[in-house]
Amino acid sequence: MGKKVKKEVEAPPKDVFDPLNFESKKTGTVVLMLKSDEDEVLTKACEAIYKFADKCDENKLMLLELGAMESLTRLINHEERMVKRYACMAFGVMAGHADVRRYLRKTDAINSAIQLLGDEDDVCNEFASLFLSHMSNDFASKLSIGQSDGVEPLINLLASPDPDVQKNSLQAICNLVQDFQSRAAVRELGGIPPLLELLKSDYAIIQELGLNTLVAVTQDGDSRALVRENEGLELLVDFLGNKDYDDLHVHALAVLSNCLEDTESLDDIRSTGGMERLLAFATEASASPEVQANTARAISRAARNVENGKILHEQEVEKTLITMTGSESDMVRIAACQAIATLSNNLAAKDAFGKSEGIPPLINMLSAEEPSVREAATLALANLTLNNTNNSNEVLTAGGGEQLLTLLQYHKESVVVNAAACLINMAQDITVRNDIFKRGIIAMLTEPLRSKNPRVQSKIAQAVSTFAVGAEARAEMRKHGGLEPLIQLLSSGDADVRRNASCAVLMCCADPPTAAAISKLGGLEILQEINSSEQRRNNYSVTAFEKLLDSNLPAKYSLTGRLASHNIISDGFYDAGQLRPETKFLSLDELSKQEVNQKRPVILVNCKA
Repeated sequence: MGKKVKKEVEAPPKDVFDPLNFESKKTGTVVLMLKSDEDEVLTKACEAIYKFADKCDENKLMLLELGAMESLTRLINHEERMVKRYACMAFGVMAGHADVRRYLRKTDAINSAIQLLGDEDDVCNEFASLFLSHMSNDFASKLSIGQSDGVEPLINLLASPDPDVQKNSLQAICNLVQDFQSRAAVRELGGIPPLLELLKSDYAIIQELGLNTLVAVTQDGDSRALVRENEGLELLVDFLGNKDYDDLHVHALAVLSNCLEDTESLDDIRSTGGMERLLAFATEASASPEVQANTARAISRAARNVENGKILHEQEVEKTLITMTGSESDMVRIAACQAIATLSNNLAAKDAFGKSEGIPPLINMLSAEEPSVREAATLALANLTLNNTNNSNEVLTAGGGEQLLTLLQYHKESVVVNAAACLINMAQDITVRNDIFKRGIIAMLTEPLRSKNPRVQSKIAQAVSTFAVGAEARAEMRKHGGLEPLIQLLSSGDADVRRNASCAVLMCCADPPTAAAISKLGGLEILQEINSSEQRRNNYSVTAFEKLLDSNLPAKYSLTGRLASHNIISDGFYDAGQLRPETKFLSLDELSKQEVNQKRPVILVNCKA
């Protein structure tokens, strides 16, 4: 055997530092490592910071205060793949803190993140899109993303095979489209088809984000047209028919509700049988209250359009809404009533509700404990009885008259307004009006006349002018003290209140006793004051003033200096002399108590003396 020769170990160069295995548990030290020139050190430092930041918000804030973001913003564009990857991961996670976002808005970080979208490394795509999803929570950042052309690369990433990339990009887009300018950008950059495609995703969170994005986007008519062109309506109806997506049906209905505002959409969904399916879903026993309520809201929104109202009536939507009024859920009943109120603008639909036993369930709702239910029911009844005698009689037959009268003194003002409106509508039929009068409506009007709410004041004054049409009704007004609050409404600063109060006073002036009572309460002076102002007077106030003067000839002669041919003076007439328009007219009793002065005497006509 040959002699072993010892191999010489080559000595390391003198100018190279020996390898050093280094561990640190100090955050500040790791942040300092981000400034290293060595790729391996940078990789480990970025990885450590990512893990530390991902634990809690307090850690993110600590890293911000230590200056980590300045280095991370630089490292996301590093040439070495692993450094870039971990820097992106830390960068994306850190943006979850509001203070970090506030700092980053002062930098070029948003533009840098946008440049990373579409990177060959899916991890970079994931965390760059995560970063933008966080930043897009703030309005100022939304503007920056749009101005930096960030919408298009986000839309492109919706087709990524990585669900995390899809989710983050979709979240960013969803945040952006809350601003109307971004909605237009999403449409123009071809965002509608991929959004619809994501409804087929295996991940519920992606489906939900896609639907929420579509809810915002379809507020625009052009976007709704694109949804139709891409068979989105059929896709949404199919989505609603899938029981596996029950938790997301409310969101899908919100999108559909927007789309159904367009007659073209409603026509499309009808022609494909989608409307029948939609109504069937809503009335299934398994349908959740949220789904039923949102279906009713979708119908209500669609019915605002006259042509849509015709289509909905042809689809017999009334039956579905009537079924919903029998729900145990207040939310469903309220939504159904609101839809009935809107659809009642269609005359055929209005008749259909009455003929299909739709009114009794509404009458039952008038005694509900929840004020909002009563409000919705009275609104529906008010719209159903407008210019519809048959429905008015149905309300009376179902026992609604007494309940509506009671609601005139309800604590919720909108209920009072709706109940009064319904009673006014019903009074167009003389038989119904007489029935309501006999139930004591005049006495029920006195209290709401004292309301401080202009809407209540206006509507109740209108009710007075509707029901105070006979001597007996006007006597009831005097008896129950309704004249005083009515006259006070003449001085209202609200034009509608003044007009309706003037009309009511005009109706009450029809007989001498009531006219005298109004004058005694100061109605003559108030009307005189109102009519002196071009801005405040109205046709009713002028006519009411003239009517009052006709019942008080001494006042008429003193204020106008003349009497008409039909004004016949009798005992008790007196000439107090010509008065200026702004001067108060005094009664004979008030004049008799004045001291004798140099003014001309008052001439009294007394034939019996």
